[in-house]
Amino acid sequence: MNKATAGKIFSWLATHQDSMVKLTRETALIESPSADPATQGPVFDRFEAELNSIGFRCRRYPGKTSGGQLLAMPGDPSSHTHRQLLLGHCDTVWPVGTLAKMPVESRDGRLHGPGVYDMKAGLVQAVFAIRALRELGMSPSVTPVLLINSDEEIGSGESAWRIKKLARCVDRAMVMEPSLGPEGRLKTARKGVGRFVITISGKAAHAGLDPDKGISAILELSHVVQALHALNDPEAGTTVNVGMIDGGVRPNVVAAESRAEVDVRVRTEAIARRVEQAIYAIEPTVAGTQIKVSGKIDRPPLEPTPRNRTLWHRAQEAADALGFEVREDAAGGGSDGNYTSLHTATLDGLGAVGDGAHALIEHVIEDKMPERAALLACLLIGAPVSDRDSPPDPNAWAESVAPTCEDSTNAEVT
Repeated sequence: MNKATAGKIFSWLATHQDSMVKLTRETALIESPSADPATQGPVFDRFEAELNSIGFRCRRYPGKTSGGQLLAMPGDPSSHTHRQLLLGHCDTVWPVGTLAKMPVESRDGRLHGPGVYDMKAGLVQAVFAIRALRELGMSPSVTPVLLINSDEEIGSGESAWRIKKLARCVDRAMVMEPSLGPEGRLKTARKGVGRFVITISGKAAHAGLDPDKGISAILELSHVVQALHALNDPEAGTTVNVGMIDGGVRPNVVAAESRAEVDVRVRTEAIARRVEQAIYAIEPTVAGTQIKVSGKIDRPPLEPTPRNRTLWHRAQEAADALGFEVREDAAGGGSDGNYTSLHTATLDGLGAVGDGAHALIEHVIEDKMPERAALLACLLIGAPVSDRDSPPDPNAWAESVAPTCEDSTNAEVT
């Protein structure tokens, strides 16, 4: 990436900062919580209008329990050998009515409001990066396609399969999740995330009259909780957290059943498999109790693979050409980039610079939006990544854009 080209891209985007902020404000005013699928249609409509204006054709995929997905493509991408995926979500964690206490407004160069940082500004930046290249006559050699889903905040249960299919037939994936910290660090690693439910069965009895006839599921659960916490490994970055427990019916009844819900986070796929096996291998300590385990680590880690490092180094080169420094970091939470990294070069955190995801202080820094969009645009016009583990799957494209929806059940993880 030469500095002259990068400079032209940034200059065009800098003159369109107000338009970027305006579109972010408009889409944030369309409240779109994950749990209310009907709210996703209007925000899809707004982005579809913008994408149509730059020559992209859009396909809508309805969801069964989510608001579905929107896939945008220039012309006929089936005729292109190389494609690249821009990935983001339009759902937020904020319920309808949040605007009353958290209005969308600009203050001191920051745009505040529900969903602006996570992650409607990132989607806006993606649209404007594509628009800038089109207006400047800079055609990417790798065809960009954009997928927006509406269930990322609740685990991408319906969209994960399509994301994985797309990842198998693209050269690289750029994830428009917000960056880390006010420095705008890119996310080059993310932990894998899983949820487990452990149910203990015992035998009920009167705690005063016949305590010896009972078998306490709660007593067994206390041993299971300790076994789970023993799987924590801070040095390896492994966390196993028993976040919820319940059991029993009354204080004077020996509990016949208890359960625990467990959150697991791991840095590597190898550790994921070991921890998963260890959880399923937990044996009862209290005679007569039974343990049932369900769940898995279903959002794999985003690891610093060689192809991911290649994309990261390109981002460094692009930032240098644009005249600023970009840093990297690891994130404890998961994103849809965890799925794409299994199959293609992935770089996450390319979205907005700001703070307050899922918090009342949520905001984006307005004058960083052209900078981040320019960084993305520079990556979009880069040559194909040459160190894929295997060529893009030629059959996966037809499968990924098919109108049918495969069932996929994932835990609620973010």
